[in-house]
Amino acid sequence: MKKVVYFSIIILLIGVMLISIYFIYKELKQNKEQENTFNELIKIVESNNENNDNNENKEENINLNKLYELNNDLVGWIKINDTNINYPVMQSKNNPNYYLKRNFYKKYSSYGTPYLSEQCNVDMSDNNIIYGHNMKNKKMFGTLENYKKEDFYNKHQIITFNTLKKCLKYQIFAVFKTTVYNNNGFKYYNYIDFQNEEDYNDFIDKCKTLSFYETNKKPEYKNKLLTLSTCEYSNKNGRLVIIGYEVND
Repeated sequence: MKKVVYFSIIILLIGVMLISIYFIYKELKQNKEQENTFNELIKIVESNNENNDNNENKEENINLNKLYELNNDLVGWIKINDTNINYPVMQSKNNPNYYLKRNFYKKYSSYGTPYLSEQCNVDMSDNNIIYGHNMKNKKMFGTLENYKKEDFYNKHQIITFNTLKKCLKYQIFAVFKTTVYNNNGFKYYNYIDFQNEEDYNDFIDKCKTLSFYETNKKPEYKNKLLTLSTCEYSNKNGRLVIIGYEVND
């Protein structure tokens, strides 16, 4: 009887192990496929740049026309040098979180694709907010976790955001965490357009007060803002927020 029990337990453990191996393999396979999709998009963008005779600075003249032809939900391309962040940015106003679990080609993806808040107009809003997943493997917006350390910030202060019309660069001035879905958190996602200078400065001061460290950078009224938002796991419903202001160079 004991032998039967032991044998049954061994069979069960083997079964659990095989199932675990299967799901690990499946996840790794999906991750590889998703990364390949983004690499293909990068190649398309780079190919467009190579074919642009008037392009003196490829980084500042990314041609997104080909990608837009493939999916007109595209609103831009975000990049932070020397990080994993080098992705298209989407927007679906009628279905705001559509790209939370979909890739550029609208197929299911655990990575999702960075997307612009439905409240924003990429060419007109005072503050464009981009959402992305915080992946354990540091893909998507997982790299943003590194901004909790001032040393990383010092080496990665600029965000490049190419829209369909122009290349924009943003100087990061605040990095903070907060919570959502409660009354205690800072509702940074509600600040899209500012009625006046006082409202603008109040928002900037709040961001700097919450920041992990002093950056010695601060925007002036009318400077357009870019906010990157991802999950932050030290608190329930936590969010990590990196915010910058537009600079000319």
